[in-house]
Amino acid sequence: MKNLKRFEVWFITGSQNLYGEETLKQVDKDSKQIAAFLNESMSIPCKVVFKPVLKSAEEITGICTEANISQKCVGLITWMHTFSPAKMWIAGLKILNKPFAHLHTQFNRDIPWEKIDMDFMNLNQSAHGGREFGFICSRLRKDRKVIVGHWQDETVHRELEIWMRAACAWFDWQGMKVARFGDNMREVAVTEGDKVEAQKQFGYSVNGYGVGDLVNVINQVTNKQIDRTVDEYRSLYKVDVPKKQSESLREAAKIEVGMKKFLADGGFKAFTTTFEDLHGLVQLPGLAVQRLMAEGYGFGAEGDWKTAALVRAMKVMAAGADGGTSFMEDYTYHLDPSGMKVLGAHMLEVCPTLASGKPSLQVHPLGIGGKADPARLVFNVPEGEGINVSMMDMGNRFRMLANPCRVVAPDAALPKLPVARVVWEPRPDLKTAAAAWILGGGAHHTGFSMALTKEHIADFAEIAGVEYLLIDDDTTIASLKKDIRINEVYYALAKTLK
Repeated sequence: MKNLKRFEVWFITGSQNLYGEETLKQVDKDSKQIAAFLNESMSIPCKVVFKPVLKSAEEITGICTEANISQKCVGLITWMHTFSPAKMWIAGLKILNKPFAHLHTQFNRDIPWEKIDMDFMNLNQSAHGGREFGFICSRLRKDRKVIVGHWQDETVHRELEIWMRAACAWFDWQGMKVARFGDNMREVAVTEGDKVEAQKQFGYSVNGYGVGDLVNVINQVTNKQIDRTVDEYRSLYKVDVPKKQSESLREAAKIEVGMKKFLADGGFKAFTTTFEDLHGLVQLPGLAVQRLMAEGYGFGAEGDWKTAALVRAMKVMAAGADGGTSFMEDYTYHLDPSGMKVLGAHMLEVCPTLASGKPSLQVHPLGIGGKADPARLVFNVPEGEGINVSMMDMGNRFRMLANPCRVVAPDAALPKLPVARVVWEPRPDLKTAAAAWILGGGAHHTGFSMALTKEHIADFAEIAGVEYLLIDDDTTIASLKKDIRINEVYYALAKTLK
């Protein structure tokens, strides 16, 4: 998942026949120019496709219908160059099932103070045309992104980029298949959830497969395939595996080849495993999971299908951007009052897209799961900005919780910790962030990214129609509790408003 240019965002412009042929020709010309300019911007990740100016309810309904069934269109950018009477938009907006961003801009940046006349005013009516369109969207309770500013401004491009990435992730979820190898970790609550409701709201399906189904595919892997994969390991990583452990490395390669074939043949984009269900596997799939995540697959440990789907969405949003994205877990704290930190890791499964330098490939005992010593990539993560995101089933709704953080270097080397790991300082501080996370019901599993920001996650949550709670520099425990109480009321009433 590296190139989002295969996805299209359609640029549609609202007007009406009242203005006459000459004015509408100019509207069309200006709209083409804006669409072309956006399409050529280095900031814009998707292909921007101009669509003819919409002048009637029939044309609007037609383009919305076309967008709904398009296998390339991930969303729309709407612009009101002139005044477009909003009753014309009702039928189209009611059936539209793709996300859209309302670009509240105008063709000219500045008012031509000495030359402005009524012809200019009649053509450039975005200021109040956008308000008319905004009203009908609000009246219809249509969630959308509103971006204000001149279409040539980089700040506008940045907002469009963030929204487009979220729209691509949402598009990717539609019809996505998640393979659940084994079941949930026994007695664990937060990794469970309503898979039927998730499919209804989010568009992806989650189905379980016996580990034996996977083992059957793994057992068909040839020595030639294993040799080729081990050679790839040696070219990409610092392989620190003694000869006596070479069979462990080959077994890891065998698992990877078989797991990748199972997922590819089944059209899966995300998957889960659990160390409580490894029947027929020689070792826990650690290295395989790390490398499959690096290819763009979503992953959740212990049967955590919600996090697997979330990680896949974050991988899509981050496509082509700097910084890695991975499944993650808050593992242990550093509670020194002079600098509290979190050490994030998992048993094995942290994506090497986060690695600082070339990862080390090692084999060590795991101490859990009762299987042979598994292979894994060991590395630290470079300093910078990151974000942790969690998805929970709250019973009457899904909730997404996000917490930006600052990734820092470990205070000292970790010579006896043979797993990939990252150290971070949560915003605003660990004491507040941890309390807020717990009060919000945040899971111990997260999607972690150094490519995404809170703006990406907020846009995605809005498109997905999911509750969004943010823990950042402005958060206090009192404000978070207030938000949770207000949200309880809102989500109890929201369905009656639509």
